[in-house]
Amino acid sequence: MERKIDIRKLSLDRLIAEMTSAGEKAFRGKQIYAWLTTKRAKTFAEMTNLPAALREMLEARYEIRSVSIADKQVSRDGTVKYAFRLHEGHVVEGVLIPTGSRTTACISSQVGCSLACKFCATGRLKRMKNLEAYEIYDQVAEIYRDAELLRDKPLSNIVYMGMGEPLLNYANMLESTRIIADDTGLGMSPKRITVSTAGIAKMIRKLGDDEVRFNLALSLHAANDHKRNEIMAINETNTLEELAEALKYFHEKTGARVTYEYIVFKGFNDEIEDARELAEFCKHVPCKVNLIEYNPIDGGEFEQADPEKTDAFAAYLERKNIVVNVRRSRGKDIDAACGQLANKNEAVQK
Repeated sequence: MERKIDIRKLSLDRLIAEMTSAGEKAFRGKQIYAWLTTKRAKTFAEMTNLPAALREMLEARYEIRSVSIADKQVSRDGTVKYAFRLHEGHVVEGVLIPTGSRTTACISSQVGCSLACKFCATGRLKRMKNLEAYEIYDQVAEIYRDAELLRDKPLSNIVYMGMGEPLLNYANMLESTRIIADDTGLGMSPKRITVSTAGIAKMIRKLGDDEVRFNLALSLHAANDHKRNEIMAINETNTLEELAEALKYFHEKTGARVTYEYIVFKGFNDEIEDARELAEFCKHVPCKVNLIEYNPIDGGEFEQADPEKTDAFAAYLERKNIVVNVRRSRGKDIDAACGQLANKNEAVQK
């Protein structure tokens, strides 16, 4: 028996081609694509504006692989963590982060991660697979719907800061941003999307070549190679000098400002000398800095920096005319904060 085609892997152009080759009008491909994206149909029977014969043909040739919510936890501060189950049973996590001014979806790009950053719970998981573009999109669509239901206001921002390294799943990441921004998807502006990377120089250059319109964030956490090597193995093959050159190239191609994410660890990178090194790195391209509270993970070797140290660090950067935001953690009580996503809920692993 011939295996059915995963229809959600097909682009709009490919769907139109498939329909015309089957003797259907081109607009049928557009209708099907809208059902799969905007309307998020999970069965062909739901596609009620298609003729019954076409729905039967689709059922015979194709299958719809959808993402479902396996579990949902709500934090005391209103943050919501989702366990999303994929078609083959893998689970990834995403987060809805509501604040006074915005509602943000934090989504995953891989099952697990191969980079093993010392401060991140996801880095302890084996990388099982890259997510398909529609599996990334489905996370956003589910959170988008919940934002309207739970918060009575639309999703305002999307950050690729969940499980996995987005630039190691480049094609699917890029396609997912296109679907999210397209009118047949969610119609969200690319400027409301931020893709975060641990720092892969050649892929940052590729972002420049592709002239992407979304925002780029670099998880920096230390602005000298010795310290960064200690906590992020990726830096051994992507040094700060290489990253700086790649970021310059990216900025020349896109004109976009870069965000540096900097987790402040107690006794490791929280001194004024560390701030001075960061300020020097900030000279390479127009940028802003997000100082992030460290969120503890089981068996972790780091501690959260004292608030006074973080405030002094931020004040130093501001004196250097660098735009700084201090990000306070949300969702800690349900392991939904930055660096804590690790599929710890045993119920959803069965």
